[in-house]
Amino acid sequence: MPQEFIVAIELGSSKITGIAGRKNLDGSMSVLAVVKEDSTTCIHKGVVYNIDKTVQCLSNIVKKLEGILKTKVTQVYVGVGGQSIRSVRNVIVKDMPAPTIIDQDTINELMDGNRSMAYPDQEILDAVTQEYKVDSQYQLDPVGIECSRLEGNFLNILWRKAFYRNLNKCFANANLAIAEMYLSPLAMADSVLTDAEKRTGTVLVDLGADTTTVSVYYKNILRHLAVIPLGSNNITKDIASLQMEEREAEEMKIKHGSAYTDNAEIDNSLNFAIDADRSVESRKFIDIVEGRLEEIIENVWFQVPNEYVDKLLGGIVLTGGGANMRNIERAFRNHTHIEKIRVAKFVNQTVNSSYSEISSHDGTMNTVLGLLAKGDRNCAGEEIRNDLFASDGQKPTVLVNDSHQNVQTTGRGIVQTEAEKQRAEEEARQRKAEEEARQRQIEEEEERRREEERRQNAPLKKAMRGIKKFFDTLTKDEDDE
Repeated sequence: MPQEFIVAIELGSSKITGIAGRKNLDGSMSVLAVVKEDSTTCIHKGVVYNIDKTVQCLSNIVKKLEGILKTKVTQVYVGVGGQSIRSVRNVIVKDMPAPTIIDQDTINELMDGNRSMAYPDQEILDAVTQEYKVDSQYQLDPVGIECSRLEGNFLNILWRKAFYRNLNKCFANANLAIAEMYLSPLAMADSVLTDAEKRTGTVLVDLGADTTTVSVYYKNILRHLAVIPLGSNNITKDIASLQMEEREAEEMKIKHGSAYTDNAEIDNSLNFAIDADRSVESRKFIDIVEGRLEEIIENVWFQVPNEYVDKLLGGIVLTGGGANMRNIERAFRNHTHIEKIRVAKFVNQTVNSSYSEISSHDGTMNTVLGLLAKGDRNCAGEEIRNDLFASDGQKPTVLVNDSHQNVQTTGRGIVQTEAEKQRAEEEARQRKAEEEARQRQIEEEEERRREEERRQNAPLKKAMRGIKKFFDTLTKDEDDE
């Protein structure tokens, strides 16, 4: 009997991480395996640009996991993130001819209308319902309320179509079934933010290697999402401009880098060694680091919509590898004037693991752990046997996932694969065709009723009815005599 486990894969700009774990009855998670592959030659700013090399990395990840687990991996959970992901607000309105009680079909019609929106070169990854305007009142759940006008307010999360297709193609070419595809920022937010932070208003900032992701929450709803094409690697490259290799620049950043240094604490006579023969003045080094970090922070703060700037009672939550820089909270506080700032170095769940990557609690594993926490389907296949009777070279058993949630369950961070998207679009077309047929039937019945009324009220008909009534009266009078 094969063991049960969940497998999640995160495609990062510097590495692809695969993790296998099990959920325990007490709500904790146990990590069974962690493997990584260098992705610098195939992924840039969180986006696949070399399909063949990405496929090879994914195959290696799964092969290593299977070697550790001694069990075939049949499906995986995947995180979607990276450059060009952004959110756009959209409003869909439905006017009713008469006051009508809203049912779920009406809500589905609004959602279908929103999902059918076309954005040039962009794919709708997810649609988050903000609220509904029922006549003049805002409601989160309008089903059962009578109104004449219904307005759906949505936050559509977009990504470049080419990036979306490349990602799907990688998993198809690697013969990997996708159990579920999630928006990485939303999966991580569910694992690092508290309920109070989501409710009272919080900006979650994931400081990655090549990108910085900004997510704004208010009243438990995602209000804005954007990915900035700047990350901690930009600081490393700026340091490398002092004529050194990026590896050496990264070491200097980790050793000497600080997000904020008070002028009174800067020793102008102090130099930082580059190598045995060269050094850089501490003030120049500080200016390089703080200059780039200030640019990143300003871009982060620019992404916060104006209507939520004064509603961030939960403050700012920082995470990711870049959040490990010394005095990072002080730097954000100085530039945003938000006093409440927290660094989330680990997820909220209890995680049992002997792996140093997990136990270090440095924020770099938060996204993949968030994806693991989302998993609820067994990813384990057949046990791998190393005896003479084992079936060598057999491909992993692929479980076809037909149980994906319908398109209507939006706002959960679930991204449809291409096959699921096609099925959902076909279902939406069928619903639209049925609704149009229903509407035509109503209109035809209404037209027949009006035609009958016209016949009944025609002048000739009226005259004939009057003559008939006159003769009926005469006949009655004669009978009375």
